[in-house]
Amino acid sequence: MEKFSRNQRIAAITKLLVENPSKMVNLNKFTEVFNAAKSTISEDVVIIRDIFNKLEVGNIETIAGASGGIKYVCNSSQEEKNKFAEGLCAILAEKDRIIPGNFIYMTDIMYNPEIVHKAAVILASNFNNLGVQYVVTVETKGIPLAYEVAKMLCVELIIVRRDNRVTEGPTVSINYVSGSGRRIQSMSLSRKSIKRGSKCIFVDDFMKAGGTALGIIEMLREFNSELVGIGVLVESTENKSKLLNNYISIIQFNGISENGSAILVPSNNVKK
Repeated sequence: MEKFSRNQRIAAITKLLVENPSKMVNLNKFTEVFNAAKSTISEDVVIIRDIFNKLEVGNIETIAGASGGIKYVCNSSQEEKNKFAEGLCAILAEKDRIIPGNFIYMTDIMYNPEIVHKAAVILASNFNNLGVQYVVTVETKGIPLAYEVAKMLCVELIIVRRDNRVTEGPTVSINYVSGSGRRIQSMSLSRKSIKRGSKCIFVDDFMKAGGTALGIIEMLREFNSELVGIGVLVESTENKSKLLNNYISIIQFNGISENGSAILVPSNNVKK
């Protein structure tokens, strides 16, 4: 069997781990692929872990035991977080993004793979150690971001519907009050979509007062499940009295300036 150099092994191991974040890989897989001793592979992993830590691009965690292995846990440096948040603020502050009703046009942002990936890494890094089993979102523009966060955490994505779909089978439906407009709205979720007693996080593109997040909390209670975290790309500070406080955001929307552009700043969650 062909022998591989250390540089070749390190490159291949790094690629496999980064492409499968939060997924445990047994060291035996590498010993078989590279025809190398487990001690040799362990030395390779130490080098990769050291490089990742120095560059602050994540960590390689070891899971002990006979069936254990290693996994890549995503993260980004403080400098990269600040750079991303400031750059996104500049993009969203463009004057022609304000549309009737004083809304910010964000559709192109939410479907931009590079932006969504970087935002997902920042959000997911806050939930790495919570034992999350599902990422939950609603059927809006936040789906790509929620999907990418789910990928970073190696868990399933659940999409809560605004109405019932025959293809979903039996569903649970609830009514909730939107935080901003104080309107009664509804959401539904298939009974087959989630295991009872699960830990979940809610990911969305924009948060106003938090009414949708409260609705998600109530929905999960119907499944005896718990919401352990909330992550959003943009939060509005115009609603001073948020319906909840425990959430992570990347940038803050502080209203419209006199010249008609959005006022945005990096969130305190990113700057810390």
